[in-house]
Amino acid sequence: MFKGLCDDMFIESNRLKDLKMKKTCIVALLSFIISNFALARDHVIYSISQEIPMGYENEVIKKNFYMNIGENQGVKKGTTLDVFRVISNINPYNDKKRVNHKVKIGEIAILHSDDEAAIGKLKAINTSEDYPLFEIKGFMIGDHVTVSVN
Repeated sequence: MFKGLCDDMFIESNRLKDLKMKKTCIVALLSFIISNFALARDHVIYSISQEIPMGYENEVIKKNFYMNIGENQGVKKGTTLDVFRVISNINPYNDKKRVNHKVKIGEIAILHSDDEAAIGKLKAINTSEDYPLFEIKGFMIGDHVTVSVN
């Protein structure tokens, strides 16, 4: 009788250990998935500063673009970033489905980089007839940036 009781307690103890192990694995897996979603984010231009125009003929106005991408993402001084704009339209012929087009509009050269942020200047902008027409010419807050791979 005593041996049977000990065996039952031993089996129950193993079941509890297995259940605890399964719960721990599930919690660890969920934590890993959530942390990856938290780390996956879009890198964008979040601020722009520029010189005040003086109205001179052929005046070139300098601009700085501030982005939430930096050394932790491999960006350093001299790096070239591609700039994309997401153009969103509704297709009225396909159940009014929204279509997003991510179009490259130019490049930014990095002047300064910190761990999670960088400052850059205009390197090139795509204004030729080979590119779509944009409502706002030039870069704007919210444009996406990625490291140029050329």
